[in-house]
Amino acid sequence: MQGKLYGVGVGPGDPELLTLKAMRLIKEAPVIAVPAEEPKKSVAYQIVVQAYPQLEEKKLLAVSMPMTKDKKKLEESHNAGAKIIKDVLDEGKDVVFLTLGDPTVYSTYLYIHKRICAMGYETEIVSGIASFCAVSARLNQGLVEKAQPLHVIPASYQVEEALKLPGTKVLMKAGKKMKQVKEQMKILGEEGMMIENCGMENEKIYRSVEEIPDDAGYYSLIIVKDKED
Repeated sequence: MQGKLYGVGVGPGDPELLTLKAMRLIKEAPVIAVPAEEPKKSVAYQIVVQAYPQLEEKKLLAVSMPMTKDKKKLEESHNAGAKIIKDVLDEGKDVVFLTLGDPTVYSTYLYIHKRICAMGYETEIVSGIASFCAVSARLNQGLVEKAQPLHVIPASYQVEEALKLPGTKVLMKAGKKMKQVKEQMKILGEEGMMIENCGMENEKIYRSVEEIPDDAGYYSLIIVKDKED
């Protein structure tokens, strides 16, 4: 009998935002997969272990997911990761794959999920609190109201046209392009707020474009809202 793969969202950083279902599955699973070469150093692991210290005693499966846009390297790493998971499922063991935020939103887990599904194994995606929802709540404001649209944008790509869209814009994963993103916001006269490492010990809140540093970390998220009439 084959095992089942669960892609479990662990939320953006605050261990108290882990769902009851996520905690139950993590406790029940014999094997925990973590998207990192050294599982215990990964952010997802560090979030869960605060709420569930016994995670240290679990069998951990390292699934390397390099930060690159090189298509060949990505394909190789995703195939290798799927093979690692497949071998454990073939032993009849369930696997919980930890992933930050929600597994359906720009998640590394999805690359493994699609490959395991294609191989005919049973899978399940378990929602976690998305980073942009947590950031908006931390800023003590709503994301959208009435008929306002919501746009979730990978800011490491072209954002010029995206910033012109109506409604609320969520800019994720700006990374090394933070300076260019800020410059574009200033050109268009857009105002926004950002949280770096939301819910973590080193959380930082920036309430204007001017405050946002050019070298902000990877786990930074900007919310740009339409100006109120």
